[in-house]
Amino acid sequence: MSVPPPRPAHNRPALIALVCVVALGCLALAWWQWERFESSSGTGQNLGYALQWPLFAGFAVFAYVRFVRLEREADEPAPPRPGKAEAPREIPAGILPERPTAAKSDDPETAAYNQYLARLHASDIDAQVRTAGLHSPERNAG
Repeated sequence: MSVPPPRPAHNRPALIALVCVVALGCLALAWWQWERFESSSGTGQNLGYALQWPLFAGFAVFAYVRFVRLEREADEPAPPRPGKAEAPREIPAGILPERPTAAKSDDPETAAYNQYLARLHASDIDAQVRTAGLHSPERNAG
């Protein structure tokens, strides 16, 4: 038996059906909003929705067409560019601003508080190690 030829990527019945259902659903919602706008209780908000829903339907079709084009472009080999081969680009030094560094604090209260936090962290890690049944011979609190 011969193998059937592969189906083109843009010919996907399920995807086409989905786009049709979405577009028709959006158009049905636009019609419903238009009917609501023309009723006695209709407002300008209904008119806005009635004008928006066809745009959503159009976007569903546009997204499918764009998807098909991108798939076709991905399957085709890119034509060689004239000139030299493309090298990786690097950002030249000096373009980006330097990262700010944290100022060292000479405040003794802040240093004592940071040491306290480091001891709390170390004891918490030690408790988690003991709870997990692992052995930790040494631990540096920083």
